[in-house]
Amino acid sequence: MKKVLVAIWLFVCAGTLWAQSAAQQGDKLTPAQQGIARAQAVIDKNAKDYEGYNALALALARRARETSDPSYYAQGQQALQKSFAISPGNYDGERIAVWLLLGNHEFAAALEKATALNKRAPDDVMVWGFLTDSNVELGNYGDAEKAAQWMLNLRAGNLPALTRAAYLRELFGDPDGALELMQMALDSTPPSEVEDRAWVTTQMAHLKLAEGKTTQAEESLQQALALFPGYHYALGNLAKVRMQQKRYDEAVVLLQKRYEDAPHAENLYDLAVALQKAGKSTEAAKAFAEFERKSLAETFKADNSNHELILYYADYARNPAKALEVARREYACRHDVFTLDCYAWALHVNGQDVEARKQLDAALAVGIQDAKMFRHASQIAMKAGDEAAATKYSKLAAELDGGTTTVASAR
Repeated sequence: MKKVLVAIWLFVCAGTLWAQSAAQQGDKLTPAQQGIARAQAVIDKNAKDYEGYNALALALARRARETSDPSYYAQGQQALQKSFAISPGNYDGERIAVWLLLGNHEFAAALEKATALNKRAPDDVMVWGFLTDSNVELGNYGDAEKAAQWMLNLRAGNLPALTRAAYLRELFGDPDGALELMQMALDSTPPSEVEDRAWVTTQMAHLKLAEGKTTQAEESLQQALALFPGYHYALGNLAKVRMQQKRYDEAVVLLQKRYEDAPHAENLYDLAVALQKAGKSTEAAKAFAEFERKSLAETFKADNSNHELILYYADYARNPAKALEVARREYACRHDVFTLDCYAWALHVNGQDVEARKQLDAALAVGIQDAKMFRHASQIAMKAGDEAAATKYSKLAAELDGGTTTVASAR
């Protein structure tokens, strides 16, 4: 699951602003499409209404999550520019600008802008949410935890705070607590907000799968797909279930569908891995080659697939020098646990195991329970001659994989 918290920032906010039943607007439209239509109607009525452009920008950002199409972020930015042309520096527009920065993975810029907004309005719950999001993605977990707690202090039980607190609990090694908070969020989400409900249900499935509970995870994912047919997040996680079940051909079908709908480099990487597992070596090689081309084209952008590119060079292309080159570039921008893991693995395949162990120890110290990280930790410890640690991490990985150590964890 790519960058989970990036999706969290939009959760429920748009629905809260424009909650209205699908029956009133036409049940063939998604919640985001309904929001776009409503905002456009406001603009058509009064082209000088800057709030209409704000609403349009937010709805377009929400549509980006529904479809995994980043072009909606660019359209949202265009709408926001019109809002600022009418009312320069309006506060709601500035808030939405942070959302768009997060959606485009401009985490450092989002943190700077959110910090400034927090000084203007220290009791704005959602600005604290932006501070949570950007700090998590940058690896500033202490600051993220403080910001999330402020959200709950200001308004206990609010939905944006629940989803953020859940993700932090997952990172801190409390998947049961995370699942409890996600259930609370689901219980509080209006039935009309079908994509929000599908997103939360998918996150609950991710948590179950991360603990090796494949049957429960699959049940949740089927519920998510019933709520929002063809949902790209649910398809990706259902493919992970199939991979864990060693039903590789079925995983390939699911990942091909997701890639057709959301043709991102990281999605192609997952498809290539599944093709290889399914014994389709020729198709896998072709997919890996195309992945490398697409990933390199975006490697210097904020919204990139560098984590997957590092693993590709380390594990499939057998090019350790390139793996470390990309890892160092990403490490210069952020120190979240997933970047630390990739950096450690790149160091390992280059024979730099002392530094590799240091970086991976820093990631695991956060508390995260991740099978792939444990497998990496086991191999790095073994190379360093620490058989006790290698055995410990191997057992932890096996427990999370439902008794096996052959399938990477969800991320």
